[in-house]
Amino acid sequence: MSYEIEGRLGPIFNCHCSKCRRWHGAAFRTRASIRSDQFRWLSGEHNLTPYASSENVTKYFCKTCGSPLISTYKDRPEVVGIPLGGLEGDIEGEPEAHIFTGSKASWHQITDLLPQFDNWPNSESRVRDTND
Repeated sequence: MSYEIEGRLGPIFNCHCSKCRRWHGAAFRTRASIRSDQFRWLSGEHNLTPYASSENVTKYFCKTCGSPLISTYKDRPEVVGIPLGGLEGDIEGEPEAHIFTGSKASWHQITDLLPQFDNWPNSESRVRDTND
């Protein structure tokens, strides 16, 4: 299964929500958003398995190997969510913040200086900002 992304990735975040943690089996998922017109399947699209992780979000897996691939959003059909761990090669950009830290794993401590948000950065003020 392969896909192509044209252009730059959108904002990169480390997502600590419980769904991302379970989806990736890790303390958080590093993810970016792109416009749907930047994304194109090259092969293996028939191997996709969708999972409605919420009323708004559908996550897609490879039905052969189980790899998490992309997320789509009913309220934003022009956006595709990409887990950075699934990309090959060098990636331009770095995470801008930790999001959904209100539900982060109790066993994980965030030790970098990136801003932290309980939800999406646009929806509320920062929990901690090291630039203040």
